[in-house]
Amino acid sequence: MKKLKRDPQWYKTAVFYEVYVRSFFDSNADGFGDFRGMIDKLDYLEWLGIDCVWML
Repeated sequence: MKKLKRDPQWYKTAVFYEVYVRSFFDSNADGFGDFRGMIDKLDYLEWLGIDCVWML
């Protein structure tokens, strides 16, 4: 993912994505999303133009 500049006001123009990990992507077919699923989808999130991910 691209690095953000060291601007203390960076959050004012950043694109945030709030995601419920347990329902986002299931990497091991146990019926629940997981952190491995989040990692597997980082390229997709970057493609969407997401700067920050807020994981719940």
